[in-house]
Amino acid sequence: MERVRRQAVPRPRVIVALLLLVGLVSVLLLDGYLRSEVGGDQRVRSDASGSEVPESVADGGPFLTFDNGRARTGSVADKTIVLTFDDGPDPTYTAKVLKILDDHDVPGTFFLIGSMISRYPGVVRRMVADGNEVGVHTFTHVDLSYQSASRVKREIAQTQLALAGAAGITTTLFRAPYSSTNDAIDNESWPVYKRLGAMGYTSVFIDTDSEDWQLPGVDKIIKWATPKKGKGAAVLFHDAGGNRDETLVALDRYIKKMKAKGYTFTTVSGAQRQSEAQGDGQADGQGQSDGEGEGQGQVQGRDRPQGRGQAPGPGQDALTGNPEQAAHHKATGTTLWEGRALLAAVAVAEWCVPGLAAGLAVVGVAVMARFGLMLLLARRHYRQRNRRRFSWGPPVYEPVSVIVPAYNEKECIANTLNSLAASTHPIEIVVVDDGSTDGTAEIAESLGLPNVRVIRQENAGKSAALNNGVRQARYDIVVMMDGDTVFEPDTVRLLVQPFGDPEVGAVAGNAKVGNRDTLIGAWQHIEYVMGFNLDRRMYDLLRCMPTIPGAIGAFRREAVLAVGGMSEDTLAEDTDITIALHRAGWRVVYAEHARAWTEAPASVGQLWRQRYRWSYGTMQALWKHRGSVLDKGPSGRFGRVGMPLVVLFQVVTPVFAPLIDVFTVYAMIFVDFRASLLAWLAVLLVQLLCAAYAFRLDREKYRYLLMLPLQQVAYRQLMYLVLIHSSVTALTGGRLRWQKLKRTGEVGTPRAGTGAA
Repeated sequence: MERVRRQAVPRPRVIVALLLLVGLVSVLLLDGYLRSEVGGDQRVRSDASGSEVPESVADGGPFLTFDNGRARTGSVADKTIVLTFDDGPDPTYTAKVLKILDDHDVPGTFFLIGSMISRYPGVVRRMVADGNEVGVHTFTHVDLSYQSASRVKREIAQTQLALAGAAGITTTLFRAPYSSTNDAIDNESWPVYKRLGAMGYTSVFIDTDSEDWQLPGVDKIIKWATPKKGKGAAVLFHDAGGNRDETLVALDRYIKKMKAKGYTFTTVSGAQRQSEAQGDGQADGQGQSDGEGEGQGQVQGRDRPQGRGQAPGPGQDALTGNPEQAAHHKATGTTLWEGRALLAAVAVAEWCVPGLAAGLAVVGVAVMARFGLMLLLARRHYRQRNRRRFSWGPPVYEPVSVIVPAYNEKECIANTLNSLAASTHPIEIVVVDDGSTDGTAEIAESLGLPNVRVIRQENAGKSAALNNGVRQARYDIVVMMDGDTVFEPDTVRLLVQPFGDPEVGAVAGNAKVGNRDTLIGAWQHIEYVMGFNLDRRMYDLLRCMPTIPGAIGAFRREAVLAVGGMSEDTLAEDTDITIALHRAGWRVVYAEHARAWTEAPASVGQLWRQRYRWSYGTMQALWKHRGSVLDKGPSGRFGRVGMPLVVLFQVVTPVFAPLIDVFTVYAMIFVDFRASLLAWLAVLLVQLLCAAYAFRLDREKYRYLLMLPLQQVAYRQLMYLVLIHSSVTALTGGRLRWQKLKRTGEVGTPRAGTGAA
């Protein structure tokens, strides 16, 4: 297989991975915005002066309009009720309110929150279809007196888009959150109403407030909502925002009571129409709106075909037919399509976020269960293998063949061979030079070490080099290692002892990071000890070891040849051969005391290339051996135990793990910083305990664990991106070849017991 230079990070697939991450963040932000977690403002103004509010407005009726800058109010006619509802739509309570109105054949005017419209558009469509009127109640239910002019405009525009997407309409009615009667208008909110009036909106206040949000009881709700002495009234109820069971009971009784008193019911537009017909409006010439000019015109009648004001926007015609819905205008053009796009985006967020949250809960439980299982089995493995009387069987003294595949390893090959020459177990060393161009083979020969054979071949790849070495090996047990790895003197002896058990076909050794004194090296050191070696203890006891590391592994030669040698079907030939041996009925075990010191990638680019190949190759190997799920015996055991564990914890969980971090950051910024930080620290503590235990078992120095928090913040994210990149490559059918990593040769020949703390 020809080696080719390839781009370390193929841009199109990285872009896809980054787009997925950006999409996730966008969905989270949209969902948070809908729930007022992003951009939410809980401030509510109180006790502000109203000295600048015209007296005619403060004492006027509940309908406030501006014609050419002149403020004008309108009242509800006697014996008339305008039922208004705030804070909806709600999928439960609003639907029940609509049924009550329909049963009594009365209309209502609903002031809707844009975010709720976006989430429950079907309720709004029914509302409008039933003949009710709707108005804007902002998008996120904020006190507009605290907001900038651009925020006010955005709150209104977004709600109009939601209405357009849900019901194909826009509206000229507006009610501010936390508003009540006219005399509650203060100097801070008055400019907001003037700006909205200049935009063509009718601001709607109330005459009587049921105070149903306080849950005072049905009788009090009815009492407080009832106008005195036969007066007409705009009455406030709530159809969302909490428990509205009392409201439902009170509303039904209230309508019956008021009808019995001779009252009729209408919408805001219907009441305005009556008021204008009777000439009951009050005007104030001092209420000019932000320099809009002296207003001398009168309020435009609701029976005029073009509606009033510019609130719906150009190109949006007034709906005709029902005078009680005169505030509605048909949404057309970009407004309509932008509204539909908004609802589609919200639907995606509404589906994705709960689904992701549920998935993360499952992943979280699985990860915690894995930690628990790892600790339990690792302790059992350690105690079992370190018992004084433990034995694999008869001691293994026979010579073994050590195969060293090498391609341009001039920096490392001397250290590698010198370490093998110090072996306490009889060995032959077979160096397979895979077409090196840097003199690797010449260096190996020049050392003059005994029992070293150098075999040259044209460049064909690591698998071919290993297969060539296996064919050339003289002994029944072969040890495979990388050309950048060094062994301790006792490594080979300890590695081959499990072959005293005739069921054992292969042995995984304990790979150590030799260049651990750099930041990136220390991070990999933690990963090797905690992730790889702790995992291998667990897999060993479960008899489903998925991978024998390329840096240190031993095999029965006959077993390797029987399964066809090292396959070139995947980039992870070590995982491929391990699974193949399981399927052939052999047992694969872990020799924790057989240590090998390898040179880990020293830069982010090299690390990315290595792990990208590992991840992609593992996926290839799992797919290749997917048939083991249906097998019997050792093969079926791996397929039904080992493979699901590998897929869950080496593919699925890491792919979803970034979501946990994104959710955590999101919660820290927008929800509850302290609680989110404590949760993150709790997870970090669990990982720290697992890592400390792993270090204890491997007799490693604990000082490297000081790097763990930073590893979780930086290094882990890189590994996530690598795995996502590999997944995208696998899903898109991409191909990847072997890539040569730059070596420094800084990992020298170790002494026995180097790893002891």
